[in-house]
Amino acid sequence: MKIVVTGGAGFIGSNVVRAFTGVPGIEELVVLDDLSTGSTDNLAAVDAHVIEGSILEPALLDRAFRDATSVIHLAAVPSVPRSIKNPLRSHHANATGTLLVLEAARRHRVGQVIVASSSSVYGRNPTLPKHESLRPVPLSPYAVSKLATESYAIAYASCFDLAVLPFRFFNVFGPGQSAHHAYAAVVPSFVSAAIEGRPLMIDGDGEQTRDFTFVGDVAAVIVDAVLRQVSSMDPVNLAFGSRTSLRRLVAELEDIFGRRLEVEHRPPRAGDVRDSQADNSALRALFPGVSRHSLRQGLEATVAWMSARVPAGR
Repeated sequence: MKIVVTGGAGFIGSNVVRAFTGVPGIEELVVLDDLSTGSTDNLAAVDAHVIEGSILEPALLDRAFRDATSVIHLAAVPSVPRSIKNPLRSHHANATGTLLVLEAARRHRVGQVIVASSSSVYGRNPTLPKHESLRPVPLSPYAVSKLATESYAIAYASCFDLAVLPFRFFNVFGPGQSAHHAYAAVVPSFVSAAIEGRPLMIDGDGEQTRDFTFVGDVAAVIVDAVLRQVSSMDPVNLAFGSRTSLRRLVAELEDIFGRRLEVEHRPPRAGDVRDSQADNSALRALFPGVSRHSLRQGLEATVAWMSARVPAGR
């Protein structure tokens, strides 16, 4: 099997690529990444062919997708705040980029395309837990672009008989996730601040909740999906139904670090969803053997990884 991972040098992508390493039946791993948010350092000691370039370049897609069994499409411009600052860039990379990926997959008769959508598509819909049949009410350009990602995939499955699997990711965290940029996710931001002795910055009151999902669990599900060639005409939540407030996240980190952590509050961010929690019935129906790390296990692995790389504060 030849597997192509777009965005494979990024946080989730590199974890997925590593998860395929040594798996029987995987003959070739190809990564296509423009390195705008990823790094080849994330793929150190991994036997993968890296093509540097954008999914917006059809010639590179043709080069990468030739004879591919499965394409795992993770390339995107991530982050709600980043999309609010530059909506057009988010749209071009996430919506147009997905359309080009699907067209290339169709040209090369790829057997399966897995695409990454986001829990942000649920937006303002207050129902908890979030099940896939809820009406999306996206609140940011990023969320709209991810709704387009999954919608295009489903349309191609319907019109062109392309096997697709659209996953909605929920607050993925773990080793390999960068904390040192303006749009860093909450877990690496909190962990790096704790290591460096800085205050943990919370946007809003800290009572907002998230369904934190360990990246190793995401990678394991994707590997299983490829090996069994799982497909779905409907989006599938890739999360496990937990619901943790940011205040509770801080308390867990205080327990891991063994000390009290200073917290500062900022105004809520535009486009942020108040509460997020997945209904994972569809996931468990497709992947009955799926298992998960607890939040504590995932945080301990993240702290260990970041502690080896982030200088401690004085």
